[in-house]
Amino acid sequence: MSGRRIFPAFTAITTVVLGAALAAGCSSPSSGTQEAPTGPPVRGEAAPSAAAPYWVDPNSDAARQVRAWEKQGRAEDAEILRRISTRPVADWPSGEAPAPEIRSAVRSAAKTRQSVLLVAYNIPHRDCGAYSAGGAADAASYRSWIGEFAAAIGKAPATVVLEPDALPHIADGCTPAENHDERYMLLSEAVDTLKNLPHTKVYLDAGNPDWINDPATMAEPLKRAGIDRADGFALNSANFQTNATVRSYGARLSALVGGAHFVIDTSRNGNGPLPGDRAEAWCNPPGRALGTPPTTRTGDDGLDAYLWIKRPGDSDGTCRGGPPAGTWWPDYALGLAARAKS
Repeated sequence: MSGRRIFPAFTAITTVVLGAALAAGCSSPSSGTQEAPTGPPVRGEAAPSAAAPYWVDPNSDAARQVRAWEKQGRAEDAEILRRISTRPVADWPSGEAPAPEIRSAVRSAAKTRQSVLLVAYNIPHRDCGAYSAGGAADAASYRSWIGEFAAAIGKAPATVVLEPDALPHIADGCTPAENHDERYMLLSEAVDTLKNLPHTKVYLDAGNPDWINDPATMAEPLKRAGIDRADGFALNSANFQTNATVRSYGARLSALVGGAHFVIDTSRNGNGPLPGDRAEAWCNPPGRALGTPPTTRTGDDGLDAYLWIKRPGDSDGTCRGGPPAGTWWPDYALGLAARAKS
């Protein structure tokens, strides 16, 4: 499928709880926040700005790699990789026990009064059995898991991207029809559970324009999943479509779902998608680059933020020589960062 994306397999995930640029208007303090790092702008995009005052994990895979390369004398590579390690990136908490990772991030972010971005990715029948197959065993297990997820956030400021792939896999027919009603119910309940928290924003994942070409196809699934009670929808998660393409698609989809706002994953779209009709263009494609650094200054009232939802450098799966989905791949990360130079 041309629009597929691959997300972390939780057994391979390290605790990379990162406060990626949250949506505009997210409850965040006006003081005591960490400015985005200075440095060369990403090709064709704005330089990092103070509009991304969100927590950056000092012990992320990228940060540890930078330190390791410095010790090995690879100073130039380490400097390039700081384009990832010094920017906020989302965390995908464990499908088995999400609370410890979330609480750790929240505690750390609170020291500087910053916010965290989290991805809830544990829906039953996840990824149609592909690279990131898994998820909760059943509806009861998922309800328990999302309850733990929410409790760990508590009163902290946070934004949650809810269940990448879950709705697009309904729209494209990958998820069997007998599972649709349960999935809609679980997503709708998850929206309510998370929105009951005082400072949490929720964005339902809605795929990308290369995957679900007609935004009208996504409108009804979003409505059934509770878009009217969420803060909006997320686009381009772990994909490579350009900002212009996704913004246009997002505006059209927004008009179909009551003017809902949206966010865009720009973690790897600096060079756009892999050219041509290539097999698995979504899976570890060569030649890609980091995209717009996380920011809430989008210049578009309906677009709340550019976020790094996919963690740059995490493998999409065992394609093109990559390690299992969600595994840190330093060589790929270095390529993304190196090609992002202005």
